Amino acid sequence: MYDFDWSSIPGALPILASGALITLKITATAIVVGILWGTLLAVARMSGRSWLAWPAAAYVNLFRSVPLVMVILWFYLIVPQLLRRGLDIPASYDIRMASGLVAFALFESAYYSEIIRAGIQSVSKGQVSAALALGMTGGQAMRLVVLPQAFRNMVPLLLTQAIILFQDTSLVYVIGLADFFGSAYKVGDRDGRLVELLLFAGFLYFLACFGASVLVRRLQRRVAA
Repeated sequence: MYDFDWSSIPGALPILASGALITLKITATAIVVGILWGTLLAVARMSGRSWLAWPAAAYVNLFRSVPLVMVILWFYLIVPQLLRRGLDIPASYDIRMASGLVAFALFESAYYSEIIRAGIQSVSKGQVSAALALGMTGGQAMRLVVLPQAFRNMVPLLLTQAIILFQDTSLVYVIGLADFFGSAYKVGDRDGRLVELLLFAGFLYFLACFGASVLVRRLQRRVAA
């Protein structure tokens, strides 16, 4: 029988906290950029202009058809080269974090775009007609009338996607970035207590995601009321 020993966890807490900050930074950046860029993609796909709709649709379909871990590896190979050439960054500079941020932000934009597009379609066309009748342009109607209502309807789905994103950040281990999961793995491997550290990390992931899920369910009830 395996002999559990949790004594290494207290000493690992500072390292785990440092990894948690990386996880939160990736999550927050991907949420903000994903919603902003995803909104533009959604509006472009619904614009009726083929020169906007087709590239936006191709972008969304591409990222939704490729595994996230592959996208992370792509940008880990591409982003460092672009930054070092464009900004003259030394080859010794560690830019794994920049690669991870770009990969997650652009990948999540595709998923947020579909959520936002569905939210826009959920708004009655009569709202747009009324806004146009009041003298608003199409852009003003979208910005001032449609999007505020759409985002209100989308809040639960946006938060659910954020929870999935938070869980997916553990995949940055493939590029050696020490996020929360990566830090737990390294400390556990170093101390010979990999099982304990991974169980502890999994428990904290569960607490965070379960708490967020409870919040989402409460918001869903408020939106539906």
